[in-house]
Amino acid sequence: MKRFLLPALLFSSGVIAGLVLTGRLQVAEESSADQASPTVSSTEATLNAASLPDFTEVASARVPSVVNISSMRLEHRTTGPMFNDPFFSYFFGNDPNMFGAQERTSLGSGVIVSPDGYILTNNHVVGSVDAEVTVTLADNRELAAEVIGVDQWTDIALLKIEAADLPVAPWGDSSSIRVAEWVLAIGNPFQLNQTVTLGIVSAVRRANLGITTYEDFIQTDAAINEGNSGGALINGRGELIGINTAIFTQSGGDQGVGFAVPSNLARRVMDALIEFGEVPRGSIGYIEIAPLTTRQAEQLGVPPGRGALIARMRRDTPAYVAGIRPGDVVVAFDGQPVDDASHLLRLLADAPIGGTVVLTGLRDGRDVTFNVEIGRAQTRR
Repeated sequence: MKRFLLPALLFSSGVIAGLVLTGRLQVAEESSADQASPTVSSTEATLNAASLPDFTEVASARVPSVVNISSMRLEHRTTGPMFNDPFFSYFFGNDPNMFGAQERTSLGSGVIVSPDGYILTNNHVVGSVDAEVTVTLADNRELAAEVIGVDQWTDIALLKIEAADLPVAPWGDSSSIRVAEWVLAIGNPFQLNQTVTLGIVSAVRRANLGITTYEDFIQTDAAINEGNSGGALINGRGELIGINTAIFTQSGGDQGVGFAVPSNLARRVMDALIEFGEVPRGSIGYIEIAPLTTRQAEQLGVPPGRGALIARMRRDTPAYVAGIRPGDVVVAFDGQPVDDASHLLRLLADAPIGGTVVLTGLRDGRDVTFNVEIGRAQTRR
């Protein structure tokens, strides 16, 4: 079965977890005398070595900017059959520790993005704004971290530690990356600190994956495993171009399909968390946007390869007031073509709150236009 894995390590308190690394040393038997060993001339070896990229300096410079993160939070579970009974609560109280309260610890990675201690990581590593977070630096110093804010839409969290002159990963422009360019993934898989893996950019603008609400991922084949969540994706110039977030896996381990939040998006989220403590986003009310299949496009008279289908909606929304109805297909946003449902959601989320946008759609094969007021999306914490 296909599944996505957010590669942070999760443990329950009171349970001793041990990692045992097992392996086999395979010794090749010598070839028989009548088998000739392949030979490579010194010239060929020199040419092959010269043609391969050397990222040793880049790795050496950026590894210190990646940290280990341990987060502990109290998870409440109402497992008692009478937990919500008011009479039971009156006599015995409703202490969450009575039924199912459990300490949960997650381990992951983070990236130092400012010399004074701001650190980006994943929301699923931190867990909540109330979590107790400890950061271990490359020099083995352990420091308590404050959770500045978390953003479930993008799975980004921002931490702050009290330190100065920290090694920083400089920002890169994720909009300029190209498919097949070299990248390094740096993190702490399986608590193996400062691990570096090498790969390429496999694709950009990956969406409709079901990993987060706001999806615009960089796909890479650089190995990403449990504990790599929140680590750095670095380009060949040593610039931070992504925050490693999830992997596609059928086995539970790396299969060469990893996903990172682009640096430009992560930086916007960080700036909003610093300024507001959350990320303000636009909304036109509760609507369900669905991908448009080829068959649906043919039935609705929509050109193939574009548009987002309005599947369901509430009546008490700016979208309904503007005239949008279930079954409409939105094909343009302020004159910009809409590729799919995920693209429309991103455009709405990024729209200025309080403003008005023009949505162009198709209804029964006819062009329709809607002037919709942008409200504020409900904050998810």
